[in-house]
Amino acid sequence: MSARVVRPAVGRPSLIERLLAPLHGFASSGPAGGIVLLAATGIALAWANGPWAASYHDFWETGVSFGIERWRVEWSLHHLINDGLMAVFFFFVGLEIKREVLAGELSSVRAAALPMIAALGGMVVPATLYLLLNGGGPDARGWGVPMATDIAFALGVLALLGDRVPIGLKVFLSAFAIVDDIGAVLVIAIFYSSGIAWGALGATAGLLALAAAANAVGVRRPSAYAIIGLALWIAVLASGIHATVAGVLLAMAIPVRTRIDESLFKAEAARALSDFSAAARATADDPDLTVLANSAHHHAVEELETLCEQVQPPLIRLEHGLHGIVAFAIMPVFALANAGVTLSTASIGQAAGATLTWGIVAGLVLGKPLGIVGFAWLATRMGAASLPARVSWSAIAGAGILGGIGFTMALFVAGLAFVDPARLELAKMGILGASAFTGVGGYLWLRHALKR
Repeated sequence: MSARVVRPAVGRPSLIERLLAPLHGFASSGPAGGIVLLAATGIALAWANGPWAASYHDFWETGVSFGIERWRVEWSLHHLINDGLMAVFFFFVGLEIKREVLAGELSSVRAAALPMIAALGGMVVPATLYLLLNGGGPDARGWGVPMATDIAFALGVLALLGDRVPIGLKVFLSAFAIVDDIGAVLVIAIFYSSGIAWGALGATAGLLALAAAANAVGVRRPSAYAIIGLALWIAVLASGIHATVAGVLLAMAIPVRTRIDESLFKAEAARALSDFSAAARATADDPDLTVLANSAHHHAVEELETLCEQVQPPLIRLEHGLHGIVAFAIMPVFALANAGVTLSTASIGQAAGATLTWGIVAGLVLGKPLGIVGFAWLATRMGAASLPARVSWSAIAGAGILGGIGFTMALFVAGLAFVDPARLELAKMGILGASAFTGVGGYLWLRHALKR
């Protein structure tokens, strides 16, 4: 997830703006999302292993009910986060995927070939290593856990290296992580969903058609798609497919066209600015006319606001608007609710002796870099792709190591794969250990490789 760049307002900042400037600076920095996510993970681990350890699980299992009478639904707080809030996260991921496919690094076959092939290796090899250790047993269902990369953490680590990172390496890591997300969504939809309810699936198709029709006729208000999205989420939940997939499906229907083109925007904006200047002169010339009472001033500003909205694609506005919510609220809350693993001598000993844990560790620590680098090398040898400018194979290897940071998506898939709390704890320990190892290892590797 890329950080949103906000230009500071021109003029003398207010007191509150000066007070909040350090916070704004932190939020717009590259590693900010990863740092907050790491802090939430630390809090979850401290809570689950401290004096109030018993309250950790009790709190997240607190019952939450909504609806009326026969339509009332009762979930735990943990369930609401994983199936509800994470649908918004997947909607954001879907917006990023759509943008990259239409106008980003995945928009041309040549540009997308290397990260797509590398991402394929980064999914196939980890899953294969996991199944080599757990195939044929009850834990085989966890093969999807080590497949996906946590893009927020990986890009956060990359941002710590500063300007020494070539832009081509950032693009490569972002692109293969996006393809990873596509693969993870498909795996969740196909392999980690319950039996299909065909009536609800039909309703899902109908709501998707409604969203597409709204796009086609020019509906651009986010509230309209939010209403359709809520109904779509309920239909997908009832269909047996995991509810979070609704977020990605809705994202595919969000408009990408602007209502006016650039030339018309410039002409109309120039006219509105001219009207604004005339209104400002009228206020300056008439001491009895205040800005508050100057209707021409208000009309010019409102027209500029409308023009700015019409020239920007709704997809971009939604993606920018959701970035802070996802990075600094939804993902940290998810980590807080899911990363609280009990760490004791006994639990660590059990994890050390469990093939489930070692399958995840092998998939993330070994499978990810081997699959990413190996498939990328094959793609270049076969002439299907080429390395980005100023990016060496050593740097690609570092990106492959960072690809082993599974965290958010890995924890999410683990929650779908393992119903038994004891098996889920073993999976979480493998994810946290492997993600920490690959995060630190990838940073140190790239720090040395890029220095050279």
